[in-house]
Amino acid sequence: MPFARLIGHYSRMSLLLGSLFALSSCGPDMIYDATREIPDTGWAYDDPLAFSFEVQDTNKVYNLWLEVEHAADYKTQNLYTKILTAFPDGHRMEETVSLELANKAGVWYGKCDGKDCVLRVPLQSDTYFNQLGSYELGIEQFMRQDSIRGVRALRFMVEDTGRAR
Repeated sequence: MPFARLIGHYSRMSLLLGSLFALSSCGPDMIYDATREIPDTGWAYDDPLAFSFEVQDTNKVYNLWLEVEHAADYKTQNLYTKILTAFPDGHRMEETVSLELANKAGVWYGKCDGKDCVLRVPLQSDTYFNQLGSYELGIEQFMRQDSIRGVRALRFMVEDTGRAR
């Protein structure tokens, strides 16, 4: 293949690959995205799930998401959690949050495939961080039993909205 024709071939390939990459990168810009699996034996009361992420811009607006993956035969319509936040300056905050997984008739809010369900819950929308540095988020199950079964995983995401505050 002549050199000029070879260059033209690779230029078209680069253009095509670049276009595919641009299309695949559309969508939310997650600055943090991590999943913590929960063993089949259950989620113990004293077994917090830990997430640690960096904030490098205090002028940006973010959305915080928690995705709950649970069995379709999970026994209750909600999941009580205690969310612990540690700020870069050492300050700590604790909040009890009930994650509503189903309505009162028992219909799951998330997407279910027959065996498992996944629900994305907004923890905070259009928020900002007023400190640069490392944040830690701990999530504990706060139900009235020592070990709960049926919750498979929790996924925590920090989305950069692309807007400034």
